[in-house]
Amino acid sequence: MGLDIRHIDTDFLIIGGGTAGCYAALTFCEHSDAHVLIVEKANIRRSGCLAAGVNALNAYIGPGKTPQDYVDYARRDAENIVRGDLLLTMAEGLNSVAEKLENLGLTILKDNNGQYATRGWRNIKINGENIKPILADAVKKQEHISVLNRVNVFEYIIKENQILGVYAVSVEEPILYTILAKAVLCTTGGAAGLYKPNHPGFSRHKMWYPPFNTGAGLAMGIRAGAEMTTLEMRFVALRCKDTIAPTGTLAQGVGAKQINALGEVYEDKYGITTSQRVYGTVAENREKRGPCALRTVGITKEQEDDLFKAYLNMAPSQTLRWIESGKGPSVQNVEIEGTAPYITGGHTASGYWVNTNRETTIRGLFAAGDVAGGCPQKYVTGALVEGEIAAKAAISYMSSEISHPNEDKIEVIKQKLEGYLSRTENSCDALEEAMQTIMDEHAGGMSTYYNFTEESLKIADEKILELGKQSEQLSASSMQELVYIMELQERLLLCRSVIAHLAAQKETRLQGYINSKLKDGNINIIRRQLVREVEIYEH
Repeated sequence: MGLDIRHIDTDFLIIGGGTAGCYAALTFCEHSDAHVLIVEKANIRRSGCLAAGVNALNAYIGPGKTPQDYVDYARRDAENIVRGDLLLTMAEGLNSVAEKLENLGLTILKDNNGQYATRGWRNIKINGENIKPILADAVKKQEHISVLNRVNVFEYIIKENQILGVYAVSVEEPILYTILAKAVLCTTGGAAGLYKPNHPGFSRHKMWYPPFNTGAGLAMGIRAGAEMTTLEMRFVALRCKDTIAPTGTLAQGVGAKQINALGEVYEDKYGITTSQRVYGTVAENREKRGPCALRTVGITKEQEDDLFKAYLNMAPSQTLRWIESGKGPSVQNVEIEGTAPYITGGHTASGYWVNTNRETTIRGLFAAGDVAGGCPQKYVTGALVEGEIAAKAAISYMSSEISHPNEDKIEVIKQKLEGYLSRTENSCDALEEAMQTIMDEHAGGMSTYYNFTEESLKIADEKILELGKQSEQLSASSMQELVYIMELQERLLLCRSVIAHLAAQKETRLQGYINSKLKDGNINIIRRQLVREVEIYEH
């Protein structure tokens, strides 16, 4: 199969049409008449982490609270390993983007006084099954925005540490794109599937974080020499057993306590921060006091009905499970477990090292949402705010002309990709499973209670390197299979970076950032001091 080469020029290129990407495009059009191109691997109407919907906006400044309160909460939750400038600029925009979402058509629930219905001081309830179509429809109405669906971006075009554009392939047609732009925003999300999931084998893609989020943007940044941060801060979600549905709706919505098999409320012993809730559950299971659960028995019928509706908005498998078994949460406690580790900057601080305006260490390349590091607990509204900040900064940055890359490089890439398409069948499924097993057993997966040693990480790195070499010999009978190979290679590179960060984390919590850069095939660790309450941080 031969590839046709197509060239596209645009002013502002957004990689990934998820939450942050769509909102960044809308913000850009509010302040500029220049052209925006969104390139999306799937289809922006149902892509990204919000594809299936969500039942709450989990980052909001409630009555009587301030943005600084949110900064303090997120800092405590992450043991101080956060960027104060990023958290504050994000928190300051949370409420305004929520109002803009409502104006676009999102249903935000109200209390008897006509105020937003809260769930704790930093959450508001929504009917969010259609939140992504609402954003996609708003994008569609803008004449200065074009969308390229079913196109997979896989490499940045860089010259003298400045981004010129990207290389991409169609997921359906034999087309290799060179897309050039005056500024680029990466909003591709974090990474799932590095570790053996809760349901391996045939059901390995049934997980909490979207399986199509492969760490593409992170891997492209690593390859290009961008500085990355805090990849050792993996996110292990505490979820309902079997369905992998979120537990926050139970803990915050009906005040369900975490209990062990003896009926003891163990959250009182370990604490209730995000990491403490997970750690306590893991510790109780390790000490043979599991299975653990959220105590919901005895909640009212009204509360149970609300839970049924809430989970239909974000994790319908949980509601279906209750209905199918005939045992709702009012009569049976909800068993919980930890998930495989994920890399997601919306919950932790892992991702690109960015300045206050969300520009990476590569000039003209911005990052927002789960792919941007340093700013945990951003969730939906925080991703929107970061998209807004990055879009405004991109307008200020944009150069007057589009630079063109070396034509010889395009031909080299074309020949390499055609090589995968010309070989006999050799699926990447086996290598994906091998990667997940290696990471699970040697780099702190579920089977070892998330523990690892220096020696086990060394073994993991050697084995992942070997899988990377084997992946070069894979074959693809279609463009979709070629994209699967790219996704595997993205994960493998990200695995190496995660391993390097874990190996560098020799203390429980260092009071500084562990950053890294790839150079000459080696991942070099960079240690940076904490950025606390500064207004503006520049590289």
